[in-house]
Amino acid sequence: MSLPAFDALLQPDAALVVAFSGGLDSTVLLHQLHGWQQQHPQSRLRALHVHHGLSPNADAWAAHCQTICEQLQLTCDVLRVTVDDRETGIEAAARTARYQALSAALKPGEILLTAQHLDDQCETFLLALKRGSGPAGLAAMPSSRMLGSHQLVRPLLNQSRKSLEAYADVHQLVWIDDESNQDLRYDRNFLRQRLLPELYQRWPHFAEATARSAALCSEQEQLLDELLAGQLAELIQPDGSLYFPPLMNMSALRANALLRRWIAGQGGAMPSRDALKRICDEVMASREDAQPRLRFGQAELRRYRQQLYWLPLFPSLRDTELAWPDIRQPLDLPQNLGTLRASQSQSLLRYPQPDEQISVRFHAQGHVHVVGRNGGREMKKLWQELQIPPWQRERLPLIFYNQALVCLPNLFVTHAGAASDQQGWQIVWDMTPAQESNNNEAMAYRLFSGRRVTGMGGG
Repeated sequence: MSLPAFDALLQPDAALVVAFSGGLDSTVLLHQLHGWQQQHPQSRLRALHVHHGLSPNADAWAAHCQTICEQLQLTCDVLRVTVDDRETGIEAAARTARYQALSAALKPGEILLTAQHLDDQCETFLLALKRGSGPAGLAAMPSSRMLGSHQLVRPLLNQSRKSLEAYADVHQLVWIDDESNQDLRYDRNFLRQRLLPELYQRWPHFAEATARSAALCSEQEQLLDELLAGQLAELIQPDGSLYFPPLMNMSALRANALLRRWIAGQGGAMPSRDALKRICDEVMASREDAQPRLRFGQAELRRYRQQLYWLPLFPSLRDTELAWPDIRQPLDLPQNLGTLRASQSQSLLRYPQPDEQISVRFHAQGHVHVVGRNGGREMKKLWQELQIPPWQRERLPLIFYNQALVCLPNLFVTHAGAASDQQGWQIVWDMTPAQESNNNEAMAYRLFSGRRVTGMGGG
């Protein structure tokens, strides 16, 4: 790519981050972007190198990347990741770990650039074809997409590997060769080493042709997005869940298309046809009092009443108990659930007696007597009254004085903890920025707060 071509993709004051592996492709991209940045001094450029730890040469590769960046007077941060391939193959697990690390390392407003090229696009298309993918999978890699709240740009998708090699030779660039690229056990390497050379010899423009097919598939998907956007918006609830009964009366084609787009909007991978059938048969069509769940990698799909929820997998907090010995100090909750702090803005809770210890738990059972209601109620009935799904119940911080449940911040206070005069206090639950950016987590709690038990004070 010539330097002026970057002008069509990037603003002159852009904050750019290159995913720099040290291989040929990312070395060319970094060199080109460095030249572009020299012409646009108001822009910023830095590199990130992901250290997978999968090769005995991984440390040397990281050192090489930092040396190259030092020569260009650029910073290069090394991100060390652990690749867990128990759920998926090593290639998919490494890719997931890489993008998670890159996304977490980006600063507000930064754009991530990766070096996939035309031959990579061809390989991605063929791998999707091998998996039996539909138009969404065959659309392969877009030139630009969102990675969390950041833009990810692939500026070399129209460039062949041969053109990158020629550029590197002209500019005398030095790069590393990953020995795993020769391992034919990996599908992408098999295509690269065995199949594609034969195809290119027979049809020299095969990569360009597959790129056109991918672009056409992408256009079809974009058209479907436009046609279904209004109907999908009507089904998606404020907390991000999907109201599914209308899908039961649609054709399978339309219902599956809506399900795919909802799942994609939740950050999930494109489900297979078999997976969509299981969602319909085992989740949507299950009996009303069932609690079905299907796992998809590091997420799961669950049903509550007539809504579907796409949820990240979290370790259970059911047996977790946190002591809060000094309410003058905020208490951090596990799993990035936020912070509890004391406030005197309202007198809702009585202060604990000297022999009462404050603790936070995430499970309660038995009868509770809630302020504003006559008689006691089973916790299960109270959760149902508040319309809180079962999985969310074990992520809400319950406040205890010794063994007595006294409140759930912003939802209810029990008679055991109610303030009898104006000398009481309240507990405020502050969410983390990560929670606030998680639509399901943050929106759910705000909705639950609006369902507080009648008679409880605000907060």
